Amino acid sequence: MLLGIDPETLTYNQTLNTTIVATLLSTISSQFGNANQAGWLGTSYLLATCTFTPLYGRLCDLLGRRRANQMAVGFTAAGILACGLSNSMAALIIARFLSGIGGGGINTTTSIITSDMFSARDRGLAQGFTSVFNALGLGLGGPLGGFISDKFGWRWAFLGQLPIFVTSFALTEFNLNYTTEGENKDKKAILRRIDYAGTVTLFVAVFSLLIFMSEKFNNDLPWDHWSVMLSLSLSVAFFILFVVAEVYVSPEPVLAPALFKHREAIVISASNFFVPICNYAVMYFLPTWFQTVKLDSASVAGAHIMPHSVAMSTGSIFAGWVMRRTGEYKLLMLIAGFLPFIAGILFSTMTVNSPWYVQWFSIIPFGFGNACVLQTTLSALLASIPRKTLAVGTGFIQLFRGIGQVIGVALASAVFQAVLNVELHKRITGPGSEEDITRIRRDSTLVAHLPPDLQSAARESYAIGLRWVFIVATICTGTAYCIRLTIRSRSLDEPVEEQRRDAESNGATVATNSSTSSIRSPAASSTSSLVEGQASR
Repeated sequence: MLLGIDPETLTYNQTLNTTIVATLLSTISSQFGNANQAGWLGTSYLLATCTFTPLYGRLCDLLGRRRANQMAVGFTAAGILACGLSNSMAALIIARFLSGIGGGGINTTTSIITSDMFSARDRGLAQGFTSVFNALGLGLGGPLGGFISDKFGWRWAFLGQLPIFVTSFALTEFNLNYTTEGENKDKKAILRRIDYAGTVTLFVAVFSLLIFMSEKFNNDLPWDHWSVMLSLSLSVAFFILFVVAEVYVSPEPVLAPALFKHREAIVISASNFFVPICNYAVMYFLPTWFQTVKLDSASVAGAHIMPHSVAMSTGSIFAGWVMRRTGEYKLLMLIAGFLPFIAGILFSTMTVNSPWYVQWFSIIPFGFGNACVLQTTLSALLASIPRKTLAVGTGFIQLFRGIGQVIGVALASAVFQAVLNVELHKRITGPGSEEDITRIRRDSTLVAHLPPDLQSAARESYAIGLRWVFIVATICTGTAYCIRLTIRSRSLDEPVEEQRRDAESNGATVATNSSTSSIRSPAASSTSSLVEGQASR
C-alpha cells in the first residue's frame, strides 16, 4: 500500500512525539524547576488536539484530504521546532500546544484517508496495519526519548523528529492527489465555511475545565475560592454554548448535529471518552513509578513501555483480521475489552518487590485490549452512519477521544499531586519540612539523591500517589466496559446496500464478493488507480 506510507509515517511520528514527552517529564521539569507544572506539558498538547480534532474532519471535506493533512503536518513540525528551542517552562507549554494543533489533525486525516480506501469489512485490518506504526511510536518513544536525553540532552529528542515530518509532507504531496465531494479551492469560500463558533467555544470549555482541575486539585484551593468557581462555571457554560453553536448557529458545524441524536454514536463516543483517560494516565505516570519508586534511569523507565508497543501492534492487526473474517465486532470488543481492567488491577497492586515479569509485562494485556477496543469501536461507528458523513463521523469519535486524553492527563496529575502532598506531610515533619516537601513535589529526580530517611519517605509517598492514579485508571476502564455492553451487534456488511444506493446516485460502482464487500466511491476509485499505477512502476 504505497499511498499508506505517508499516513503510517505520520502516525508513527505523532505518537512518538507524545510518548517522548511522557518519558522526559521529570528531566525537563527539573531543569526549569517546575515539576508541579509538568502535567501541563501533556495537557497543553492534548488541549489543542482535542479542540482542533473535529475541525480537521470538516477541513478534509473543504480543503481535500491532502491539504488538510499537510496543514496538520505543518503545525506539528512548527511546534516541535519551538519545543527544541524553548528556554522556559511557559514557552515549552505554548510550543506543545502549537504541536497539538497539528497532532489532532494527523490522527483524524490519516484515519479518514485509510477509511476512504476500504470497505467497512476491510477497514479494520487496514487501520490495524496503520496502528502498528502508532504502537511503534508508543513503544519506542519512551526508551528513545530517555536515550537521547541521557546522551545528547532533551532538546534533541524534539529536534531529531523534524526530518521525518519533512519526508511525510513530501510523500503526501506526490502520492495523495484524489479529490472528494465538497472540496473547494476558493480560499474566501473556505474561510466562510469554517466553524469558528464551535472551535472557540470548545477551546474555552476544555481550557476552563483544565484550569478548574489544576486550581482545585494541584493547588489545593477550596471549593468556594473565586478561581475554582469561575473556571468551573465557564467550563459548563461554554460546553453548553458549544452544543448550541453546533445545533443552531454554525452553517457547517464540525460535529454534525444528527450525530448527537444517533444512539450508537453517543454510546461509542462515551466509551472512547473513558478509554483514553485510562490509557494516558498509565502511559504518562508508569515511567514516573519506575523513576521515583524503583529509582531507575529515564531510559530504563521508558523501556518498560516497549511491551505495550508489541501488544498494541498485535491487538490492532488481530482485531482487523477477526473483523475481516467474521464481519462482526461485538464479541471481540467484549472479550478483549476486559483485559485492560485486569492490567489496571496489576498496576494498582504493583510494588518494588513484585516479580520482574509483573513489572515488565502487566502492560501487555493493557495494550492488546485497548488496541482491540479502539479498532472495533471505530468500525462499529463507521458501519452505523452513512458513508457521506464518514469524515465528520471520524472527527466526532476523535473529539471524545481527545477530551478523554486531556482529562486523563489532568485528572491523573491532580490525583497524584493531591495524594502526594498528603502523604509527604504525613512522613516529613519538623523544621524545614515545608521546604523539603515543596522541593520533592517540584523535582521528582531529586528523590534518588535524598538522604536515606528522607528518600524512604519520598519513595513511599510517590508509590501511594501513583497507586491512586492507577486505581482511577482502572475505574475508568471498567466504566468504559460497562458502556460497551449496550452497543448493538451489527454485521459490517449491512451498510453495503445503503452505500450502493449512494454510490450509484453519484455515478460510482460497487464491487462485492463472497469474502468482502467494497464500495468504490469516486475518491476511493481515484485512490486505487493511483496505488495500482505506482505499484506497476
